[in-house]
Amino acid sequence: MGGSFARKLELVLKVLSMSRARLAAGLGVDKSVVGRWVTGAVQPSAHNLSRLSALIAERIAGFTALDWDRSLPAFAELVGADLDGVALDGAGPALQGLPLAQMDLFLAATALRGGAYEGFFRTTRPYVLNPGRFVHDYGMIRRDPCGLLRLRIASDGTVVDGWMLPFGNQLAAICVDITSGALMFGLFNGVGTATAEVVDGLVLAPALDAGRTPTAHAMVFERVGDLTGDTEADDRRLAELAALDPLAPDASIPAALRGHITGDFGPAQAALGGDLLLRLPLSRSLARGPVYREKS
Repeated sequence: MGGSFARKLELVLKVLSMSRARLAAGLGVDKSVVGRWVTGAVQPSAHNLSRLSALIAERIAGFTALDWDRSLPAFAELVGADLDGVALDGAGPALQGLPLAQMDLFLAATALRGGAYEGFFRTTRPYVLNPGRFVHDYGMIRRDPCGLLRLRIASDGTVVDGWMLPFGNQLAAICVDITSGALMFGLFNGVGTATAEVVDGLVLAPALDAGRTPTAHAMVFERVGDLTGDTEADDRRLAELAALDPLAPDASIPAALRGHITGDFGPAQAALGGDLLLRLPLSRSLARGPVYREKS
């Protein structure tokens, strides 16, 4: 099927005016599974692909599982889809889908320094709804054919998809939680080395409580592997990592890393010479210092 399967599935859903939830219900799978197919995090098993093709054939006469192997333009013609605004390489929406000012600067910075950030990473972050506990997500940063860094984070059935934009000595993240549709933002300290072993910064996202409370917290990315250059193999590797238990075992987070992520701030700390606001300055960044990993 190649890397364009996700775009082909997205085209079919648009043509059929079918939501991911409706497709999931029709196939008897969780909607997060369909979300991972559409984002390209994973591809369906042979069994699910057969069932998916049969469902589409009920609505598009003559459709078979072999049609997934067509080129993207040929596939679009078959299903009656419009390719306007879709990258023909199947990598994602055309750049106009992210209409930020000075996009040429982000593209230039990615071309110059993006390779340092490509790879597989494990995050460490506070468990917002369970104070005192920590969560490990797994992410993949890969240069997209459109010229930007694509960020995908997967954990316990949740998939976050978006972009990492380098500028100066920092990285900005703009992402969407595919499961809930929530927007997530991050600002991270970058590295000056050829390969980023650790990146840290602050994340702003809604919590998973009833009010979807806007919540800010620190997050650390630690490299756990390099890309192979084989897109499908790397996608499978991310899926394998995403299947791991995200909840960090009690007492598994080194004290130094725990303090780095959950440091105190506020008026009392400011009076003692500390931070009034939640900050993670470059002078305290792990991107410039030691990496604290779990001991195996």
